[in-house]
Amino acid sequence: MREVQFREAVAEAMSEEMRLDNQVFLMGEEVAEYNGAYKASKGLLDEFGSKRVIDTPISEGGFAGIGVGSAMNGLRPIIEFMTFNFSLVAIDQIINNAAKMKQMSGGQFNIPIVFRGPTGSAGQLGATHSQSFDNWYANCPGLKVIVPSNPYDAKGLLKSAIRDNNPVIFMESEQMYGDKGLIPDEEYLIPIGKGKIVKEGTDVTIVSYGKMMKLIQDVELELHKENISAELIDIRTLRPIDYDLIINSVKKTNRIVIVEESWPLGSISSEITYKIQKQAFDYLDAPIQRVCSADTPMAYSPTLVEEFLPKKTDIVNKVKGVMYL
Repeated sequence: MREVQFREAVAEAMSEEMRLDNQVFLMGEEVAEYNGAYKASKGLLDEFGSKRVIDTPISEGGFAGIGVGSAMNGLRPIIEFMTFNFSLVAIDQIINNAAKMKQMSGGQFNIPIVFRGPTGSAGQLGATHSQSFDNWYANCPGLKVIVPSNPYDAKGLLKSAIRDNNPVIFMESEQMYGDKGLIPDEEYLIPIGKGKIVKEGTDVTIVSYGKMMKLIQDVELELHKENISAELIDIRTLRPIDYDLIINSVKKTNRIVIVEESWPLGSISSEITYKIQKQAFDYLDAPIQRVCSADTPMAYSPTLVEEFLPKKTDIVNKVKGVMYL
């Protein structure tokens, strides 16, 4: 095992797959000469050249469309958005072309494409650069949606995404690129659609994904001091969701709190709540609780940013609430 940064895990996944398959290429803003806006493609231009690591103009709709067309013709593009906030410019290509092409063509076209880049807030970036569209993309049939929380998962899941014959949305976080973690020296893959129990517990289940996992791991330490045993689940993939993992945990702990950075309406937590009440209602000893971002656009003020995002105190209070403490 060796320690790498999140950005290095992403770069390793792309470079390994590019060595294995010359149909894989990377395209996006600043991915080549600048080594990536967040240095997640460092060294790729030097190794693979400008035909496979391609800098683009600021034209997300254009290069996303080129990616979809190249995937229809047998290539395996990785399209990097500098942030998924900018993917809205290309959402017609993602939703109406990439996600639907296989069905609309009667199975004649696979679309093996990965759209990747950072999601969510990253400090004082204001209302239009701080949004989490995780649940938006997970709502669309034809897409797979992955949001890893650590370098190990990022590398293993990105390699699986690149090999997948379907379009994959792969969401990272600006605030996690410098995070360090251990990965194996040998090659490994992580299957898409499988969540992970990060820590076993008996009193309450806490479910999350992406950078919110860092928050709930801090919460778990605080709860442990108060003799509350929390089971932490990282779902990792938002489409498909590993419902069985969550349901089985609820059957054991009888309580659940779901944490996500997205807005509350039509969220991933809403969907998980529905599944639990349908399949494990009789096991619940308390109403399902969730912690989301505020139902408002993000502000620029640091004080309002703090109020907008999920906080440790919010999660701790929800956990104590379901335990009637």
